[in-house]
This record gives sequence, structure tokens and C-alpha cells, in this order.
Amino acid sequence: MEGARTQFDAIRQILEAQRTQILREAGRVVESGINSSAELFPDPTDMATREELEAFSLRLKEREKNLLRKIDMALDRIEEGSFGICEACGQPIEERRLMARPVTTLCIACKTDQENREKMEQSTKRT
Repeated sequence: MEGARTQFDAIRQILEAQRTQILREAGRVVESGINSSAELFPDPTDMATREELEAFSLRLKEREKNLLRKIDMALDRIEEGSFGICEACGQPIEERRLMARPVTTLCIACKTDQENREKMEQSTKRT
């Protein structure tokens, strides 16, 4: 297990840097008071713009929350020695893929299969 940890030190550093950046940015958002709705906008257009910006901000926060969860799970997999193994087929995930997308849990072949299935399901729903 120690060998797996040292093998993925560079990826661990990438993940920890991403995690730190997301948390730092979240702290800035909280400090700036972007969520405060105390401002009053007499103009309905200004109010609608503000509401749209808040909705967009909430969507971004949800994406960041999901990414943080994936980062934590990847760090856990590194610690337990299961990082870099495809959850679908059990084969090693290429290092290039791990470096490009460290939170991935699927090798490129299994991810491609998953995406193709999703496309087929979507096209079936449309018809």
C-alpha cells in the first residue's frame, strides 16, 4: 500500500491543490457576501439580473461541492491503495488519464462505454 501512495504523490498533490483552491474560493465568496439579498433593487430588471446571478452562483457551488466530494474520494482511494483501478473492469487506469482527470474512477474504455449507453438512453427517451 505504501508503494501505491508514493506512486501517486504527484496526483495527490494535484488533488490537494485543487481542494485548497476550491475551499479558498468558497471562503472568498462567503466573505464578499455574494449571497446577501439585503440589497434592494427598485428596478425589476436589476432585481432579475441579481436573481439570475445568484442562481448561477448556486449552480457553481453545487458543482464545486461535487468536485470536492470526488477529490476527497480520490484521496481516500490513494490512501487505501485502490486508486488508479477502474471500478467497472478492475484494470489499471492509464497514468495519462489520471493526470488529466485525477478524480476519475473509470478507464477510458469503460468511460466511453458509459457515455455511449447514456447517449443511447437519451435518444431512446426523445423518440
